[in-house]
Amino acid sequence: MLDQLLKQSFRRASTDGTWAAIQAHGSPLAVAISEPDRGIYDALNKGIARSTGDVIGFLHADDIYAHDGVLARVAQAFTDPSVDAVYGDLLYVSKDDTSKVIRHWKAGAFSRRKLSRGWMPPHPTLYVRRAVYSRIGGFDTAYRIAADYDFVLRLFSQPDLRTVYVPEVLVKMRVGGASNRSVRNVLRKSGEDLKALRGNRIGGVGALMWKNLSKLGQFL
Repeated sequence: MLDQLLKQSFRRASTDGTWAAIQAHGSPLAVAISEPDRGIYDALNKGIARSTGDVIGFLHADDIYAHDGVLARVAQAFTDPSVDAVYGDLLYVSKDDTSKVIRHWKAGAFSRRKLSRGWMPPHPTLYVRRAVYSRIGGFDTAYRIAADYDFVLRLFSQPDLRTVYVPEVLVKMRVGGASNRSVRNVLRKSGEDLKALRGNRIGGVGALMWKNLSKLGQFL
């Protein structure tokens, strides 16, 4: 992940080797925080709270920027001070061979009508101004798997939100995330998605069905 950041043209509780990798890398971009947390979304909230930039995005472990100019493209979109969020497309790739594409997630331009049909942008491609996080909050840790979807619904429901869609692949994600690691997680994800839809007054079972069906055409 650190190598990915350094390639861009825009310039202790750990048990999985992350801390050691960061320390060994010695990157000026890296600020390592090693402490217990209450899951993925609690850790992301800590990142938001401790970040110092005007725009916040996430590159998760094992995710890959699609090319060296991704952050430059995102930064260009944010030169318009009225823009609140920027997002693009994502490729799901084989864990062992990142040149093997499994699913091509084309987000498309946003419209509020799409939310009620289960639309969301790929969260790893989403960049949001810090001021927006300050206004609407971060990730709701009551969700174990779908807090990113809840956040997206909350974000894109904002009446005056200004977004820019970058119509190109920004991130490659290796398959095997928490939400699809087991049948139990898939079922839990669907339950949490439905809770998020209802909690944000976007829709119900129909929207959830649209959300899941829309993925079928993305597989290669």
